Amino acid sequence: MRWEYKTLSYKKRSFFSGAIDAEALNQQLDALGREGWELVSISPNGLGTVSGVIAIFKRQK
Repeated sequence: MRWEYKTLSYKKRSFFSGAIDAEALNQQLDALGREGWELVSISPNGLGTVSGVIAIFKRQK
């Protein structure tokens, strides 16, 4: 079985806010799911302070 991967970065709403726009993130995750992408991993993005998250997806090639 062969896989292809996609990595996306999701940023916080603002520098001072600790929140990611959950509604926008959910919409994008749903859209990728409809295209066959499966979320494999999600982790904080940034050095020292978290500036958002990085999500890694895979789907069968």
